[in-house]
Amino acid sequence: MTHNAASAPPTRAQIDALPGATLIEFGAQDCGHCRRAQPLIAAALEQQGDGVRHIQVEDGPGQRLGRTFQVKLWPTLIFFSEGREVARLVRPSATGEIVQALGQMTAAR
Repeated sequence: MTHNAASAPPTRAQIDALPGATLIEFGAQDCGHCRRAQPLIAAALEQQGDGVRHIQVEDGPGQRLGRTFQVKLWPTLIFFSEGREVARLVRPSATGEIVQALGQMTAAR
């Protein structure tokens, strides 16, 4: 797993061009839902093993990237395979649903 808390978020074009499996996590540091989801996301990524890029994007007013993906609630997890969205979860509540979405992402390769 490659983890990146994006200080400068990637552009939409960069995301669309990413090779392999990528999880983009849109959220905010002061979001309680986001903090509660962190252990679930970490556990799911640990179960999945290597090969998944995880990029955290700080979203909020004035941040355009989230709008291009129609992000309305945090956290929103978008799962990509070869730059193509294959699954999306909004405010996940269980590790299992994240693991299932990760499986869709790797199966789409």
